[in-house]
Amino acid sequence: MYKLVILIEPPDDADKLDAEWPAFLKQCEQMPGLRRETTSRVDRLLHGRYHLGIIHELFFDSMDALKQAMNSDVGQETGRVLQRITDGKFSLLMADHLEDQLSNIRVAPHFDD
Repeated sequence: MYKLVILIEPPDDADKLDAEWPAFLKQCEQMPGLRRETTSRVDRLLHGRYHLGIIHELFFDSMDALKQAMNSDVGQETGRVLQRITDGKFSLLMADHLEDQLSNIRVAPHFDD
């Protein structure tokens, strides 16, 4: 599975972003091949220098599906909406997404010397 990770900086006008966020979500949800999406509003920075307001993730079956969605008319319009509501204060990342359930994670066996 691949995802498009959208890192949005804290907005100058939070009310504007909040008011227009539903329109962005509606546009995202029309992207072809979209399997799932998540939104995380960042409460605080614990370490580092990169301040974020929102992390939004769009999940697709493959890198090709992600690229097709971004290149589609809907994907292009989604990008324009994102540009408008964030005043261009965002970064985009494409990432291979791997996930496991805690019940599948095993503690490595302990070997005595």
